[in-house]
Amino acid sequence: QVQLVESGGGLVQPGGTLRLSCAASGSIVSIAAMGWYRQTPGKQRELVADITSGGSTNYAGAVKGRFTVSRENAKNTVYLQMNSLKPEDTAVYYCKAQIWGATITGFGDYWGQGTQVTVSS
Repeated sequence: QVQLVESGGGLVQPGGTLRLSCAASGSIVSIAAMGWYRQTPGKQRELVADITSGGSTNYAGAVKGRFTVSRENAKNTVYLQMNSLKPEDTAVYYCKAQIWGATITGFGDYWGQGTQVTVSS
């Protein structure tokens, strides 16, 4: 069974930094893209950033230049370094990964449980 576990959320002042981590575990054959989404009450979940297994990245316009997504393939882990945080970055952040598990054929989408990020003075 495949599982994604996130960590690193919390409360930070405007202009501050946070680093989120998401580790995939279980019977994993291969991982393709990994990434981060966020959601606020009453709104749809939106892409923040993602990264392919080869290291190509993609960012939402609102975070470009402030956030950096990276991954350690040997640890099945993806990170989100968030700098110059703004109150509008406040949301629940979710990790997503395209994983080929040992019990299925093909890649499936897996989600973490979400971690709260609050930017406030």
